[in-house]
Amino acid sequence: MSESNPSPEWPRPNWQPGADEDALLQFYVFGKFDPHELVIPAQRYGSPGLPAGVDLRRFQNLELRKWEGYPLSGTLGGIMRDEAPEAYEQARIAPEVLVVRGQLKDSSSLDYLRDTLGVLAALLDIGGRVILDPQIMGLLDAEAWRARYLVPGGAPPRNHVLILRSDEPGSDRSWVHTRGMRKFGRPDLSFRQIPAHELDRAGVLCEKLVEMQALGTRFVAGQALEVEGMQQSLIAQPGGSLTDPEFNNLHVEFRWPF
Repeated sequence: MSESNPSPEWPRPNWQPGADEDALLQFYVFGKFDPHELVIPAQRYGSPGLPAGVDLRRFQNLELRKWEGYPLSGTLGGIMRDEAPEAYEQARIAPEVLVVRGQLKDSSSLDYLRDTLGVLAALLDIGGRVILDPQIMGLLDAEAWRARYLVPGGAPPRNHVLILRSDEPGSDRSWVHTRGMRKFGRPDLSFRQIPAHELDRAGVLCEKLVEMQALGTRFVAGQALEVEGMQQSLIAQPGGSLTDPEFNNLHVEFRWPF
């Protein structure tokens, strides 16, 4: 995506139709906008506008703050305040919030994501100051957002996903998992019982599978995943629910061999 040339189509060469998994897009744009009609120069970024199924709604920040799910309050708000205090303050004092949200059927193209990102980029040109992506718990000011997503040819899938590591309870092993794959209509990834000396390998593998799924790959129950340098295959175990707070999505789990 760039200002000078329209973006090419974003195909999914690995696309496999299957389960009825929808892609979910959700963003909050904090700022001050024209008090009259919004004129969004999305074509500047190769976007014809929001795709069918994705809507933009405009709120006064003070009014939206009364909503039970207001993203700058509660647990998510606390995380944002700690990790991005300057962006959090910009969002907190912004007079308006534009909510961009939609659920779309899985498809063989990521054009819906490209077009939505083009609109978000354009909103930063007409008064947007901060964008919140709750799916990856990311709050970025305009400069940081542009650096992350306005990449020639499109930002890599890794930029759209959060990869987390935490300790496995009662052991010296680690758990690595993702958030954000629902943007691609795919389950998030979970790697359990990773020994310390395998963390780098697990991280590289996780990024590879993020890209594979973003480009359309699906993993089915019992599918063996061969990993270079490992004697045993990892076995895919799909599960979870969209209400799981660790993912807010379904997930596919792989247990590291002992």
